[in-house]
Amino acid sequence: MRHRTFLLPVFSTVLMTAMLAGCGKQEQAAGGGGGEMPPAEVGVVTITPGKLALTSELPGRLEALRTADVRARVSGIVLERVFREGSDVRAGDVLYRIDAAPYRATYDSARAALARSEAAQIDARMREERAQSLIGRKMISQQDFDSAVANARATQADVMAAKSALESARLNLEYATVRAPISGRIGRALVTEGALVGQGEATPLAVIQQLNPLYVNFTQSSTEVLNLRKALDAGEVKGVGRQAEVQVVMEDGSVYPHAGKLLFSDLAVDPATGTVALRAEVPNPGAFLLPGMFVRARVQQAVAEQGITVPQRGLQRGPQGAFVMVVKDGKAEVQPVTTGAAQGDVWVIMSGLKGGEQVIVEGLQKVKPGAPVKAVPFGAVPPASPAATK
Repeated sequence: MRHRTFLLPVFSTVLMTAMLAGCGKQEQAAGGGGGEMPPAEVGVVTITPGKLALTSELPGRLEALRTADVRARVSGIVLERVFREGSDVRAGDVLYRIDAAPYRATYDSARAALARSEAAQIDARMREERAQSLIGRKMISQQDFDSAVANARATQADVMAAKSALESARLNLEYATVRAPISGRIGRALVTEGALVGQGEATPLAVIQQLNPLYVNFTQSSTEVLNLRKALDAGEVKGVGRQAEVQVVMEDGSVYPHAGKLLFSDLAVDPATGTVALRAEVPNPGAFLLPGMFVRARVQQAVAEQGITVPQRGLQRGPQGAFVMVVKDGKAEVQPVTTGAAQGDVWVIMSGLKGGEQVIVEGLQKVKPGAPVKAVPFGAVPPASPAATK
């Protein structure tokens, strides 16, 4: 009995070893006998150069085409506000009326002073003419003649001074009626009736902004500008100059339907930010856009006749910069590239690819540099079967 108990564990061990050996032979038979894994299937896209508009999407803000601060040019009490806040006004429209009684009195006084000066001038001219006729007949002294001529010149100067004083009084009287300096949309009133304005300083009364069209002020990094100029100098791309079209992308990602045009690019780099300032002009019918809004400007800066792009999912970045994985001679290899701006779901490639390369965009997590791969068109890599996941 004790002998049987000893043989039972030995028999179990032998039986298990035989079963494992049999399973190993079956696995070798299923694997073809080599024991090597088949090459991983990866989805690739074949690079095909073509005509490509090089666009950049840059941050910016909207600015009114013209902004006028309406201020009181004379002092006095505001009698009336004529405009409606938030309305559109035209250049020359009356906005405020300041008490003009003191300026009207000054104007009348200046006009009377001019009349007296003109009367004195007439008398002085008559005296000069009589002296002119008498001096020829030696009937008056030379001193009397000189005095008559000098008096005529003095009265002429008095008339000119009186006219200047009258014009100044007229302007002050006119400034008592505050008018819009430009056409545009006026904001809220900064003073109310009964307020004393212009006492020692030009009191702000309102702000008018011209909203159609609007400026879009945005910036671009000096690195992007330099890369673009290198490509232009090398003849790789063609510039579009001031014919560049600018689209405004709203904060919610929607594209404003009215395209604008690029006005200028600054000639210097801001040392504080390392960026170059640009400005565009965009139509704004109905004043849909408002000054101060944050937007993104999508501007076309050049056209590449043989432009190259790769899907964003195929581009990777490492310590040495951007790179893609390409299939060459049945193996995965690293290809460094220089990128431009992103356009939608693709990256513009400035250098590193020439066309014809097979770039891996699907199955990157399954391959390493130098590993054998099986390239199939992107989207043709079959999903894992349910049986394989069990």
